[in-house]
Amino acid sequence: MSRPLCIGVDARELLGETTGVGRYLAELMRRWTARPDAAARRFTLYSPSPLAMRFPEGTTDARVLGGSRGTWWEQTTLRRAVRRDRPDLFFAPAYTAPLGLGLPLAATIHDISFIAHPEWFRPRERWRRRIVTSRTAAAASVVITDSLFSQREIHTRLHVPPSRIRVVSPGITSRSAGESTTGVAAREPLVLYVGSVFNRRRLPDLIAAFRPVAAQMPAARLVIVGADRTWPRQDLAAIAAAHGVARQVEVRRYVAEDELEALYARASVFVFLSEYEGFGLTPLEALSHGVPVVVLDTPVAREVYGLAAEYVQAGDLEGTTEAILRGLSGDAGVANQLAQAEGVLRRYAWDRAAEETLDALEGIVR
Repeated sequence: MSRPLCIGVDARELLGETTGVGRYLAELMRRWTARPDAAARRFTLYSPSPLAMRFPEGTTDARVLGGSRGTWWEQTTLRRAVRRDRPDLFFAPAYTAPLGLGLPLAATIHDISFIAHPEWFRPRERWRRRIVTSRTAAAASVVITDSLFSQREIHTRLHVPPSRIRVVSPGITSRSAGESTTGVAAREPLVLYVGSVFNRRRLPDLIAAFRPVAAQMPAARLVIVGADRTWPRQDLAAIAAAHGVARQVEVRRYVAEDELEALYARASVFVFLSEYEGFGLTPLEALSHGVPVVVLDTPVAREVYGLAAEYVQAGDLEGTTEAILRGLSGDAGVANQLAQAEGVLRRYAWDRAAEETLDALEGIVR
């Protein structure tokens, strides 16, 4: 009997509160370790501290290496451990990988906002991201990304040949569009945003557009859920106070999955005014709960959400206010948008994403 294929994985994103890339890796790992042929491969998970997530017996090995989670750990401690263990290939799910591994490498680069818009990042951070991501892309046998838009960006800005870029769309974690939310909660005049808070996502514009909504509908609320990663820093609570809507705007750094599900179930409209994304998953999660979405009109948004979204232009506060009010009122346009959701959501499934990603990984050692 042949030995299992050994796949090394940078598992740092599974530590702590798993959002973004952490959710991405967790969904893939759950499916890879539950496959009928799971015995054909063994995953070595490298992290600086123990992982809380558990997997079926015999499918993974844990390498707890100590240290911090940063680039220095990646390029020294992690690099030494992987070079010592010599897995058959190494998977880096979050943009960067140890350089000089001397073995087949697969890396997921979700977007290159730090290159396309360096002004959104602190000088040291954008320099670090640019250098290490560029070198990771050059070293990788395959670069996985989330959308055709990001494929073009990686090819154009990082000069990776299209033949080495594999587009694998992520799936949707929450319930499907066809699953009823009846009995969970009644819809409220709740405007919702979920996602890390970056400058490119224009949360000050959302708060400004919400102000006329609050004036017309005193019961309306805006809930913003996401860790603040803005630079230059944006104080959303202060911005809400300046607009006179502090009592109707709630900013939450993080909520647990059950509370997030409850927010989706109660929300009447979801707003995501991002001007640059590699994909943009949370509007799809909102759609899967039957919540109409308002997004900024960008090429990647058109690619991902198609006809199942209402589009507004950057800086059009009046148009955004009107779109929010339509969402809260549930007019005919909103019903038409939601009617398109099932066809859009069908394109995004974690089972398919896991299958295609694993195929890309194994393809580099076949």
